[in-house]
Amino acid sequence: MFENIKIIKKFDPAAKSYLEIILCYPGLHALWLHKLAHLLYRLKLPIIPRLFNYISRFLTGIDIHPGAKIAPGVFIDHGAGVVIGETAIIGSGSLIFQGVTLGGTGKETGKRHPTIGKNVVIGAGAKILGNITVEDHVRIGAGSVVMRNVPAGCTVVGIPGKVVKAGDGTSDSMEQMLDHNQMPDPIAKVFSVLLEKVETQQQLINKLYEKQQLLEKSNVNSREDDLFLQEFIHGDGI
Repeated sequence: MFENIKIIKKFDPAAKSYLEIILCYPGLHALWLHKLAHLLYRLKLPIIPRLFNYISRFLTGIDIHPGAKIAPGVFIDHGAGVVIGETAIIGSGSLIFQGVTLGGTGKETGKRHPTIGKNVVIGAGAKILGNITVEDHVRIGAGSVVMRNVPAGCTVVGIPGKVVKAGDGTSDSMEQMLDHNQMPDPIAKVFSVLLEKVETQQQLINKLYEKQQLLEKSNVNSREDDLFLQEFIHGDGI
């Protein structure tokens, strides 16, 4: 319980005091209510855990299934529209922004939701779907859709999510975790590479054109010389 408060104070510069965090952070309230709902879920009580889930969603706008396993020290920032499925697992130190979905991909049974490692940052609106594993210290860009396992320390962006920065599995500093404007843009990189290749090809075409012009000029001069020789041989102009 207190680890969640500490992680909010650590990650959110808008948090002015612990009292403000306790009273005004819906992500924290949702996690507290989930902890109680998860306890009742493990006791296999019918209806009541889902009722707590319903009340929590009504009060906070965050939908966490009672069966989800969430370690202490997770921060759900803002939280509106966050959905966390029944078999999802979230490691400590992870940061989840609004609109994130940890969901399934169909009607399969058993483990069907993602496993999130420690110190993972999931940007606003990102969707992580299916029984996949996102390992420790991963950053997932806002709006990404991830449906495959992600190795430790990587940065993932896009639809579908692609690894645009490989990691060595080591942790990032708090500043690096929150520095979303440093997310690589794979589309811009592709266009940059293509533009460079087009410019190179254009230079080669220009050189070939110049050589062709010189060759044609040389051929014209050669034909004029041949014509002069033919006229001389046949006595023209004498």
